[in-house]
Amino acid sequence: MANTIKVGIIGIGAIGSDHLNRLANTIPNVEVVAVNDVVPGRAQAALDKFGIEAKDYADYHEVINDPEVEAVVITANNEAHFEIVMASLEAEKYTFCEKPLALAADECLKIMELEQSKGRRLLQVGFMRHYAPEYQQLKKIIDSGEIGLPLMADCHHFNQMQPANYDSSRNIVETAIHEMDIMHWLLNDTYKNVKVYLPKATSAVQDPSIHDPQVIVIETTTGINIVLRAFVRCQYGYDIKCDIIGEKGVAELPTVAQVAIRKDARYSTAILTDWKERFITAYDYEFEDFMKRVAAGRPPVGPNAWDGYQAAVTADAALRSIANGGTTEAIELIGAPAFYTAE
Repeated sequence: MANTIKVGIIGIGAIGSDHLNRLANTIPNVEVVAVNDVVPGRAQAALDKFGIEAKDYADYHEVINDPEVEAVVITANNEAHFEIVMASLEAEKYTFCEKPLALAADECLKIMELEQSKGRRLLQVGFMRHYAPEYQQLKKIIDSGEIGLPLMADCHHFNQMQPANYDSSRNIVETAIHEMDIMHWLLNDTYKNVKVYLPKATSAVQDPSIHDPQVIVIETTTGINIVLRAFVRCQYGYDIKCDIIGEKGVAELPTVAQVAIRKDARYSTAILTDWKERFITAYDYEFEDFMKRVAAGRPPVGPNAWDGYQAAVTADAALRSIANGGTTEAIELIGAPAFYTAE
């Protein structure tokens, strides 16, 4: 019989509440024993909603330092990720942190240094697309050589209406960062530079300092060009696209299948509007894998601190491009530590 992993969750907002329910009621051999949220009463309200009994701590340090907690799941505000991850690793707890790992590359470097000082892998970053079956199939096609050498990639990440304060930087560090991460993995390549174009803004934006949509062009070290359109106030739905154009053909990420309707001289299918529904399988698979490895005393093998660092460096360069009026900005990485190249 598998060991039951006792988990503490820090941050019970939209994704935190979703993960709370997932870990308590869907993922096998997991027990949520402690929670924390900066908003008084929010964590307990979520516990009551999902019928979960757990300790509701006022301070996240109490979750980390609870001797019963074996794994810490961090779904707090992005600004708090760095300090919470550092505290969790210092306590040598297995740590799952939602993306982004941190808001700056230098913070990611400090996280990597601390984790390496502990002598074993403890951290996984919530870039869940690595676990999505359609992305895994896409990677197999690319790696097999079926479409020849990849030459270009055409992607978009369209989300529906965001809060008024969802500014240009959040478009990069919360939305586009998913593609910034996954394209490394799909193409087996690193990035050379990035340039951000700012098209005409949607009328849904009233603040002239907010640029939405954005077009992000990344060049890899081998010369592959990646074009990514990030649009977080798209009114028609939640839509993810990823086409890899190779010498011999194109590998296209499939659209999520929906029942088609023939009616009133029209043929139509629905488009998803909920990002959580779009990747529900990937979220389940990533936690199943993480918790199974924790139960076996093995290091996590999903996206790691090095992946979080690469994404942060790319995001930092994209933000510089915006700040400098659309300049092409170099993406400069340290050498990949051997610590992150093997299980």
